[in-house]
Amino acid sequence: MTEETYTPKVVAMNTDAMFQMPKFEVPTMEVPPAFREFAEKGIAQAKDGYDKMKANAEKATETLETTYSIASKGCADYGLKLIETARANSNAAYDLMAELMGAKSYSDFVGLSTAYMRNRFDAFNAQAKELSEHAQKVATETAEPIKESFAKFSKAA
Repeated sequence: MTEETYTPKVVAMNTDAMFQMPKFEVPTMEVPPAFREFAEKGIAQAKDGYDKMKANAEKATETLETTYSIASKGCADYGLKLIETARANSNAAYDLMAELMGAKSYSDFVGLSTAYMRNRFDAFNAQAKELSEHAQKVATETAEPIKESFAKFSKAA
């Protein structure tokens, strides 16, 4: 007897077919022209609405950017005015100290102090007026783009 070697047969199984969803035929339907026209109009209206909304959002963003830019610049200018005012007040106080050090008598000391207080009171009033005018100007300039935007919006509506 001859010895035969046994070689198993490899059987290919289609495992993909085992796990696939069954395929059903989808019936073809003719979409009525009225429904198609209605759907196309709806899509066109939705696209038009989206385009308008996008344009309005871009305008609003532009308005906010302009407003922020104006407000930022105005606040920076106001801060510089405050620093300028503080510098003027500090310099006046140092000048008073130098003058008081050179006073020869008590009456000179009182006269210099009184003159300083009168001068500073007038200066503080002028500074407060200047700062409030500047703040009003900044507020007006900042609000202007928003007012213009609302005016355009109300005309469009």
